[in-house]
Amino acid sequence: MTTLGSKISITNPSRQPRLMTRKRWVIIWLAFIGLSINYLDRSSLSVALPFMGKDFELSATQQGLIFAAFFWAYDFFQLAAGWYVDKVGPRRSFSLAALWWSVFTMVTAAASSFWSLFAARFLLGVGESPAPSTAAKVVATWFPVRERAFATSIWDSGSRVGAVIALPIVTLIVAFTSWHAVFIIIGILGIIWAAVWWKYYRSPEEHTGANAAEISYIQKGGARGAASDDESAAKLPWRSLFKYRTILSMMFGFFCLNSAIYFFITFFPSYLVKERGFDLLKLGFFGAIPGICAVLFGWLGGYLADRAVRAGSPVSKVRKTAIAGGLAGGSVIMFAALVPEAWMALALLSVAYSSLTVAATGIWSLPADVAPSSRHVGSIGGLQNFASNLAGIFTPILIGVLVDQTGSFVAPLAVIGAISLIGAANYLFVIGRIEPLKVKAAA
Repeated sequence: MTTLGSKISITNPSRQPRLMTRKRWVIIWLAFIGLSINYLDRSSLSVALPFMGKDFELSATQQGLIFAAFFWAYDFFQLAAGWYVDKVGPRRSFSLAALWWSVFTMVTAAASSFWSLFAARFLLGVGESPAPSTAAKVVATWFPVRERAFATSIWDSGSRVGAVIALPIVTLIVAFTSWHAVFIIIGILGIIWAAVWWKYYRSPEEHTGANAAEISYIQKGGARGAASDDESAAKLPWRSLFKYRTILSMMFGFFCLNSAIYFFITFFPSYLVKERGFDLLKLGFFGAIPGICAVLFGWLGGYLADRAVRAGSPVSKVRKTAIAGGLAGGSVIMFAALVPEAWMALALLSVAYSSLTVAATGIWSLPADVAPSSRHVGSIGGLQNFASNLAGIFTPILIGVLVDQTGSFVAPLAVIGAISLIGAANYLFVIGRIEPLKVKAAA
């Protein structure tokens, strides 16, 4: 066998040498599309709701409860979702999840009251809960350690792409049809994707499109699969994961990260309008800049992390540098409310969001890095994502209360920046070495 960069050729007596296939990249871009649809579905209601006023008479409190219904279900089902992903595998978990969330996206079009809309959003949250853990499991299964961060950055960027494209897609559909059609069309899109994933996805060993060279490259590069699992580690009960400092540190650290990221998902537009005087046109154009920067720098961060691993840097050092450095960079969000000009604030927010995305790429690489066996990757992803989305429940409330009490965003952005620094310290000093967890004798 001869290795030349990422190209591997195999000499076969009966055939000409074959270059390594690259099916793993097709699969991760397919996962990216799935996550983009996932976030398009969850973001669609916030964009469509202003056009639904003729059919619904909802108070602001009722609207808030409907938005919260999704996150309550999405977050608390993370715990079961991670276990489910490990139990049935990415092919079944992603296909069924996409089918579920697509059906209840379409059900939203039939809602006619507060409670029917509340129920549709709650059940949408249940269906979307396995998606991130499944994507993390796909990376662990299909990618060697030296490519893990960049692959993670690709699927993780789907969350930002889906949220960004929701505004133009939903408004365009409403302009030509009605708000009902929004949920029907994007629901059908999700069902089509689910069918494609079910048809195309297999593990590397079972995929007819992956040749022996690619399978060998994946396995020898440290991908997590059943064939390489230690038997005692594979039997470690799910509940025993809570006994590890590494897992608890991952949960706390991801909470700190999402405390900052959820500002961009919730109050960011309000900040630009109320504090910086942006009108609708400026909001639509300039407001997309931090999200676009976050996608591009997330990819760049993943690429550089993998390049460092290929150059021989320890995985633990690479992950901690990306995560702690990203969280430290995210702390500049605290200065955005203090600078005098809007463009300065937008620049700082772009730096913060981009830095946080780099950290997120490292954080979502951790389940594959630390799992004691391949059967725990999804479970660990679900645990840390559960903790991270608690920030989605509490952070908007905290920001709203502080804005009401102080009349500006200075205090909430200062708090968010401080939490980011605490998160950076957690990954530097608390989490320990990034490596597969050792099975404890008492476990």
